[in-house]
Amino acid sequence: MSTNTVSLPGGTWTLGDLTITRFGYGAMQLTGPGVMGPPADRAGALAVLRTAVDLGITHIDTAGVYGPRVANELIREALHPYPESLHIVTKVGARRDADGGWPPARRPADLRQAVEEDLETLGLERLDLVNLRLGDARGPQPGSLAEAFETLVELQQQGLIRHLGVSNATAEQVAEARSIAPIACVQNMYNLAHRHDDPLIDELAGAGIAYVPFFPLGGFSPLQSSALSAVASRLNAAPMSVALAWLLRRSPNILLIPGTSSVAHLTENLEGAGIVLSDGDVAELDQIASQATTAG
Repeated sequence: MSTNTVSLPGGTWTLGDLTITRFGYGAMQLTGPGVMGPPADRAGALAVLRTAVDLGITHIDTAGVYGPRVANELIREALHPYPESLHIVTKVGARRDADGGWPPARRPADLRQAVEEDLETLGLERLDLVNLRLGDARGPQPGSLAEAFETLVELQQQGLIRHLGVSNATAEQVAEARSIAPIACVQNMYNLAHRHDDPLIDELAGAGIAYVPFFPLGGFSPLQSSALSAVASRLNAAPMSVALAWLLRRSPNILLIPGTSSVAHLTENLEGAGIVLSDGDVAELDQIASQATTAG
């Protein structure tokens, strides 16, 4: 089947004043092992990006720390000059260390440097949306985001950023950000097995704010994975496909950014996310979060 015959599942969402496809693409996996260094297959990475746009995807998620800089440089090489319909979302608030860690970098000078580097590597005069990455590798952590977020607001007022968002954030931090300036999205870990953000998703949907889950299959227990696999087997689909289709159905403000370094896998993800789930399928999938974390 020709790639241009694949229809995008989920339709579109208005992100601030930008219309984007709910099914997007995450560029994290374009880099080398551990999200460090160049990809083993540079031509393949460029082909994935070009295919994503050819398929109609208008939402690419990236970050300067992917590589570092590698993902952004690949996006520019593959797609610049960018189609008017394409919108690139980036993330600041962390750096990479020599061990491949992700220590925070949320001081005003760090954030300004990160935004300037994203503009340079992506070849843009203004970034469509910048998420402030909070917390750490363990997940969201409590604490005020005011100084860091206000720095991004200043850069927005200077015309370097169009819209703002937060990532890896607690509900309290989301509320604090919204009290400082409008936000267009929240990017947190969320999937069938980890539904702690259910109330936040519904609140954001009511406010017209997007929710972008990462790790759609991350952190499943063996029992939860078995439950998902059982539904997927009945539907003759891959577990990832079912998980993505469930996310699109969960709420209209959920946007997907699955990543891959394979054109074939990208097409499979798109087709899979278009699976039509019955009410019975959804009811069964909704039970996964409450499954015991161990078989015994």
